[in-house]
Amino acid sequence: MRQVEKVIIVEGRSDKEKVAAVLNEPVVIICTNGTISDARLEELADELEGRDVYVLADADEAGEKLHRQFRRVFPEAGHIYIDRAYREVAAAPIWHLAHVLLRAHFDVRIESFMRGRGE
Repeated sequence: MRQVEKVIIVEGRSDKEKVAAVLNEPVVIICTNGTISDARLEELADELEGRDVYVLADADEAGEKLHRQFRRVFPEAGHIYIDRAYREVAAAPIWHLAHVLLRAHFDVRIESFMRGRGE
């Protein structure tokens, strides 16, 4: 069995579910449940070595803190940002989430764009 190479780190369960609904490729989505301890971060560093790691967090102070933590431990990680107008990944429209994931080179479901702004 082949190991999934891409990993997205998100803050909450609702973020995880929303991201999973948009993706059209196998991706491991790890939920930090908001904050993450340095010990757990070090564990993740060992577990995820050699994989493509991306961080997608809310556009608020807690989300910025998560990005900073991962920059320190995973300097090669990709960082995906939602528009600050939506503040939370879970609150961002599906089409916006699909757009930012596509820009980060993820395969997304085309239906996500077809929902348009009337979501």
